[in-house]
Amino acid sequence: MTNLLVTQKTKTDEGKVLEITPESAGWKYVGFEVYKLTPGQIVEKETKDQETVVVLISGRANAATKDKSWDNIGKRMSVFEKTPAYSVYVPNDDHFKVEALTDLEIAVCKAPGKGTYEARLIAPEDVEVATRGSGSIERQIQNILPEDKPADSLFVIEVFTPAGNWSSYPPHKHDEENLPQEGYLEETYYHKINPEDGGFALQRVYTDDKSLNETIVVNDGEVVIVPKGYHPVSAPPGYELYYLNVMAGPVRTWKFTNDKDHEWLMK
Repeated sequence: MTNLLVTQKTKTDEGKVLEITPESAGWKYVGFEVYKLTPGQIVEKETKDQETVVVLISGRANAATKDKSWDNIGKRMSVFEKTPAYSVYVPNDDHFKVEALTDLEIAVCKAPGKGTYEARLIAPEDVEVATRGSGSIERQIQNILPEDKPADSLFVIEVFTPAGNWSSYPPHKHDEENLPQEGYLEETYYHKINPEDGGFALQRVYTDDKSLNETIVVNDGEVVIVPKGYHPVSAPPGYELYYLNVMAGPVRTWKFTNDKDHEWLMK
């Protein structure tokens, strides 16, 4: 098994089923966790030095930070309803509390914070929805926390790829500090597949010199970490694909380089 693939573990008492830290990933910026909660179960965490976005993957919840609270948020019961998530932005040196009102799955997205912005709710109406690509590379983008929204480090984006289509395509990379042409961003892909039984996706991660050249079979609920290189994704016929992207790096800007061998597809 490639070390770029992170699978879910036995649920802890607090509902955690997956955790990626900078130490476990071998990088500096991105942390990512998934919790699956039952009604009435509570997760409460200090953010410490981490800017945090809590994404309600599915289900409804009450949520609160040190100074703010939001009751009965969440709408979709499955990501494949293809409606934007409710999310809560929490700065560093704060805390969050999430209480499940239904069966609930949340993703906790983390990166170093500077305390620049206050906690806030990111509601579905705050999320820009766009179509990217066309034909067999068409997919739906839901920008929870894109570059033009306030944050210190984090990018958080949902992507829906129809069955039989490719995504994050043509292949691109963002692994060099070479601004303004390209910026360094670490990235995680949290995959959900419909139907999940027997379903899979393929993700390739590779560099120009092929010193990294992995093709990964991804099942529902697994994460691919992208420390460097190009990273296209394929959804096989019969299985539609959702993934949640989390990115962060030393500078909060999304500047990338396309694989020159495939850049002609942009034309």
